[in-house]
Amino acid sequence: MFDVLEKSPTKADIEAFLSHFRGHLLRRGGAVLGITTDGSPLYPEPIARVFGAVPHQICVFHVIKEITRALLRAVAKVRKQLAAKLPVLPRGAPANPAARRLAGRKARQEKRITELFDNRHLFVRRELTESERTTLRRITRGLPTLRPLREIMEEVYRLFDRRCRMETALKRLARLRRRAGRFKSLGRALQKLFSASLEKALTFLDESLLPSTSNAVERGNRRHRKMQKSVYRVRTRVNLVGRMALDLAREERQRRRGDVLATLHGERTQPLAPSTDRRTTPRTLDGKRRRSTRAA
Repeated sequence: MFDVLEKSPTKADIEAFLSHFRGHLLRRGGAVLGITTDGSPLYPEPIARVFGAVPHQICVFHVIKEITRALLRAVAKVRKQLAAKLPVLPRGAPANPAARRLAGRKARQEKRITELFDNRHLFVRRELTESERTTLRRITRGLPTLRPLREIMEEVYRLFDRRCRMETALKRLARLRRRAGRFKSLGRALQKLFSASLEKALTFLDESLLPSTSNAVERGNRRHRKMQKSVYRVRTRVNLVGRMALDLAREERQRRRGDVLATLHGERTQPLAPSTDRRTTPRTLDGKRRRSTRAA
């Protein structure tokens, strides 16, 4: 189901949509086993009023996105601190050996700041190669506040490992928070690790059927937002409703699409019966029939 609003949604809008969905679900004999949403504060109260104490999972993708953004801000903070310590040189070429040494020192620091910016993704990438780890150790040499950021990010990824249970993940989270609390200079940047949404992102860790992300819904939202930028008429409410209904119909038939493709490929791979018709004789590029050069 979906609903298109011409204003920013409120808790009343969310509750009305969930009540409408619950009515359709009850008429079909279904039940809600769990709900996955993003970290918006609009959802918890309407969900509790409509569905009661149903398990509510915060989307893992959104939680990791907020944490990576916070860590990248911490890296940017260190870059700004290094840029503020750059020596000020007079205009023109260096006039003496001391000025040349100062100019070389400034060039090295500017190169280091540039490397931190170009390789900032190494702090938050899920997997690193050995060469990338070597690069990370080199650009963080002498910066004790940056090296633990990569280790913290790796521990965050380990929290959502489906091979461990929720109790184990919560113990890991408690250890991670104690460790992050020791970095006072980065306390504000690591504040996302202490939010309640991080614990709620581990709700479905033990479940094998309930999804831990809302990728299906987010994928459709991204597709329509991109469509609104390129197709002007989709911005109206009527056309947007029509596009969403068409997407739902296409997704409903997607499970049977594989059977159709398998049937078509099966028919295509079947060998053709030999034909004696002269019209099927191969022709050359100039349209003439091919003749055998073998002697009779």
